[in-house]
Amino acid sequence: MSGLIEWLIEVLGRFVIATISTFGYTGIVITMAIESACIPLPSEIIMPFSGYLVSTGQFSLLGVTLAGAIGNVLGSLVAYYVGVWGGRPFVERYGRYVLISQQDVDLADRWFAKHGEAAVLIGRLLPVVRTFISLPAGIARMDIKKFVLYSFVGAVPFCYALAYVGLKMGEHWNQLHQYFHHADLVIGLCLALGLGYFLWSHWPKRRASVE
Repeated sequence: MSGLIEWLIEVLGRFVIATISTFGYTGIVITMAIESACIPLPSEIIMPFSGYLVSTGQFSLLGVTLAGAIGNVLGSLVAYYVGVWGGRPFVERYGRYVLISQQDVDLADRWFAKHGEAAVLIGRLLPVVRTFISLPAGIARMDIKKFVLYSFVGAVPFCYALAYVGLKMGEHWNQLHQYFHHADLVIGLCLALGLGYFLWSHWPKRRASVE
């Protein structure tokens, strides 16, 4: 399992770096949209790498923050309409194919039930919740204008914080990039640990054994 996780980390890292390096701000929008559509492409790689490119002069911090937030909204709209049109049965039936666990959806459901529409705003700052909160919002048919506004406002500080970390990491990014390239070491301390745990905890066979 550990070898598979390391391979997935390398593949995801390469995809993010290649997409952003090729398409610039649009690449940030694309990758953050994928992440926010409940597909496991971690923003913990996307936004720090974008922040690194700020340190090289390729991007601006404001630009990458806005691109990340816009991508977040676009991907969240996909998840929102999955909730509107397919509801919970659709997620339960097909979520396994993109590593959406029942626990993740249940957590987002509880947050939305407890905090109402404000959960969309607050939840953007929280791990796991931020990715899946769009589903219960769609199922509840939250007003679309409020959903877009809350999603954008909540995504801005999250995207800024991760990009700022990447900016400060600037001079060390080449070392991290070597880890991605060779795939023979754990990638970047907390980054690799967080992503590795996400993939491990969402892997269907492991969930089946636990359940």
